[in-house]
Amino acid sequence: MAQTLDRIRVGSAPDSWGVWFPDDPHQTPWHRFLDEVSEAGYDWIELGPYGYLPTDPARLTDELARRNLNVSAGTVFTALHRGPAVWEETWTHVARVAALTRAMGARHLVVIPSFWRDDKTAEILEPPELTAEQWTHLTRGMERLGHRVRETYGLDIVVHPHADTHLDTEAHVTRFLDATDSARVNLCLDTGHYAYCGGDSVKLIETYGERIGYLHLKQVDPDILAEVVAQGLPFGPAVRRGVMCEPPSGVPELAPVLRAAQGLGVDLFAIVEQDMYPCEPDRPLPIAVRTRRFLRSCGA
Repeated sequence: MAQTLDRIRVGSAPDSWGVWFPDDPHQTPWHRFLDEVSEAGYDWIELGPYGYLPTDPARLTDELARRNLNVSAGTVFTALHRGPAVWEETWTHVARVAALTRAMGARHLVVIPSFWRDDKTAEILEPPELTAEQWTHLTRGMERLGHRVRETYGLDIVVHPHADTHLDTEAHVTRFLDATDSARVNLCLDTGHYAYCGGDSVKLIETYGERIGYLHLKQVDPDILAEVVAQGLPFGPAVRRGVMCEPPSGVPELAPVLRAAQGLGVDLFAIVEQDMYPCEPDRPLPIAVRTRRFLRSCGA
């Protein structure tokens, strides 16, 4: 019998329905996503790209209440490694998302660094390695953001290492954690992205447990990942090839990750995100139902 993971609160996100953009004809309409995520047995969701779900707090509250759904977090993309010049533009975007996130009763804001190559065209936008000065901009900028978001909106930021960003591998993630203050900045550990970039999620939880503030659950198909690495594919085409797969068929094994997270002794959200952009409209729901059943078998 699986251990009861009573500190883990499971949810899902628009990403698991193939949603990457606020508005895109290839994506599941927002009302269908809400209907199906509830039908699949989830109580918690993320907002997804700002503008995908209704942004009027009263309307969104009503839509969620009718489906017995709650919001765990909002998401923002930032390019703080570019220094103080981007601060005002960044804050304008963050403030809009943070205000809606707070209005929905959530406590977290997931912060994703910007891509160094375009996830659709594979165009190289900037070097994949940051300079020492850019690292300082990134770490100081995230601390500044964490402080202001908490002071203004009462939210905790959790920074999300992500493929094709400057925060991806174990070396980059540990460098970031070692250079930032846990009172202002913690981590959203995405098990799929971390595996995609060669990291070990259980090791990270055991080593930097006090910095893990939030989880995204996803798995990578190791055979497709080997092809992606060999061919140097960017993340977008890799997803279209199916590199992020339905659990429990990929890596890392999620049960040990969840047990390690439970062992931290704090309440953590664990939000399922299976990147599937673009996908057929009837594909996400059956996967979501099976994934929820699988996580229950793990005790979550």
